[in-house]
Amino acid sequence: MDLENIILEKENRIGKITLNRPDVLNALDKKTYSEIGTVIEDVREDKDIRVVIITGAGKAFCSGLDLTYAATIVGMSPLEFRSTIRRLQEIFRLERLEKPVIAAVNGYAMGNGCDLALACDFRIASENARFEMTYVKLGLIPYIGGTYRLARLVGLGKAKELILTGDRIDTKEAERIGLVNRVVPANELESATMKFAEKLAKGAPVAIGLSKMAINSAIDTNLSAALENEVYGQSLCLQTEDVKEGTMARLQRREPKFTGN
Repeated sequence: MDLENIILEKENRIGKITLNRPDVLNALDKKTYSEIGTVIEDVREDKDIRVVIITGAGKAFCSGLDLTYAATIVGMSPLEFRSTIRRLQEIFRLERLEKPVIAAVNGYAMGNGCDLALACDFRIASENARFEMTYVKLGLIPYIGGTYRLARLVGLGKAKELILTGDRIDTKEAERIGLVNRVVPANELESATMKFAEKLAKGAPVAIGLSKMAINSAIDTNLSAALENEVYGQSLCLQTEDVKEGTMARLQRREPKFTGN
């Protein structure tokens, strides 16, 4: 892949995606969005990758939409605008990636950057991270899924407060309301994220992927449909060799070695 604004590293069944525009705090322009979509598809198809990490180079996770790119979007026709926004939304549909995705938030996560963190399954933040749904301060509303994801993470009332005020919050508040899974010292962010990713990578990939899908589906459905999804997912798991390996490892009191087969 010919990447300019994104770094993709693969090691020990973990794919690490780094936004690499530190001079503009990893703001998202057209090329960066396109490259994110490219690497997401790459790790989706790579059977050796079991876990994905997304982070930013330098002092920020992602400061949001690049203002130069934003100016080109504002000048579009309504039809072109809707088409462009829908393409951007699709890139952030990380819920459909059947692999756990961890956001390692190392600084500002603002606007589209906050939405990118919200689209991940887990958020591990350094103590100097800051979160802000900037949109209303620009006369806009969230448009990359923030209204949906934030409310499901922190509750309706808190989501409305953060979106309608555009207030910036620190990691103490983010952890208190459930926006992040854990907060670590800045110099421990990489090691803490990698340790968690390695733990997930050791798990049964089919079971983990199907569990993620079932949990996401359960949010938007009723109990009957959720139970049926569990029946379907379990029937697929039972066809894997990992079930036998997990059972034998438990009986033999050893750590299982899952292959995904």
